[in-house]
Amino acid sequence: MRLDVGAAAKWKLVKVPADSEWVVYRHKLSRKHYCLLIFPRRDTSCFLSLIPDTVPLSSLTLPGTHDTMAFYGWPIAQCQSPSTSLERQLNAGIRVLDIRLAIVDSHLISYHGIYPERTLFAEILSTVYTFLTTPSTSRETIVMSIKQEDSDTERFSKLVHQEIVASPGGLGMWYLENRLPTLGEVRGKVVMFSRFGTDGHGWDNAAIGIHPSIWPDNDRHGFTWNCQDVLVQTHDWYTIPSFLSIPEKVALSTDILVASCDSSLPTLSISFLSALSLPLAFPPIFARGLGWPQWGIGFEGVNARVGKWLIDQFDERGENDVNTEPRIRGWVLMDFYEDPTGQSIVPLLVECNFRGRKCEEGWA
Repeated sequence: MRLDVGAAAKWKLVKVPADSEWVVYRHKLSRKHYCLLIFPRRDTSCFLSLIPDTVPLSSLTLPGTHDTMAFYGWPIAQCQSPSTSLERQLNAGIRVLDIRLAIVDSHLISYHGIYPERTLFAEILSTVYTFLTTPSTSRETIVMSIKQEDSDTERFSKLVHQEIVASPGGLGMWYLENRLPTLGEVRGKVVMFSRFGTDGHGWDNAAIGIHPSIWPDNDRHGFTWNCQDVLVQTHDWYTIPSFLSIPEKVALSTDILVASCDSSLPTLSISFLSALSLPLAFPPIFARGLGWPQWGIGFEGVNARVGKWLIDQFDERGENDVNTEPRIRGWVLMDFYEDPTGQSIVPLLVECNFRGRKCEEGWA
């Protein structure tokens, strides 16, 4: 369907009645022509409840936030808007949390690098427990990456264990195997993704969940590692030369999300959309863009560009034939996930879970 409309962004969520069963996106094709893409409206707070238990977590498209609790320290340390509390993120469909902690007075508190982000780990655990025990969202799962932002390795590992044990739900709410489970195995649970410790010090049987064997810093072309029989390909290039490198950043971070039915090895893709360029361009600018790019003034940020890429995948490959539907798979972690206003990419990532499933393991 093509429409003549006024000037606007290259793609945008169209306002429809609140009780509509459909979500509509407008995709700019040329100066005067647009097409509409129409998808079923899905409740992002509980979208995993619609997916079969037998589907592996490695073949899900899970929206996530980079530095989930980094609400303070604008413009360098802040990566999320203060209005997007953890509770709001979870209800919006965020399922991969990037929790970074440091020890302060024998407690764990959220940090981004050397900047304190104020929220206690105990508060984070309480919020997650409430979400996973609320009847309407109790069939969801949350992947929680925990990264150490200080240097006392043994003490940090023991404190993570102690605070989880003392939290509502305790260790029983956590999946701690170093293996990618099926969704059915972890409904109502938190999947530990440990970016701390090396030997599981202070944990029963040294079980600290999914544990990457390597994580090279700021690798431009990404890296791979194995989690049992699953190949994990990871993109975490975050310090880029300048805003002129945004197209390359977007290309690298989206290329690994395109799944193939021909792969002989199960694959999980983890892609961080976050970026900065010192000393002048910080996370808010890279995520949101600058100026009025639709008028040729300024430039588009990473989030809007990834949204356009997703729209292009749906538009070019079609929605009606499962053999041509886009197969976008992976865990995607973003800064300022609600931005730009009216162009949140979370619902598009959620929709990817229901496209191109014919050849995939576990999908009925």
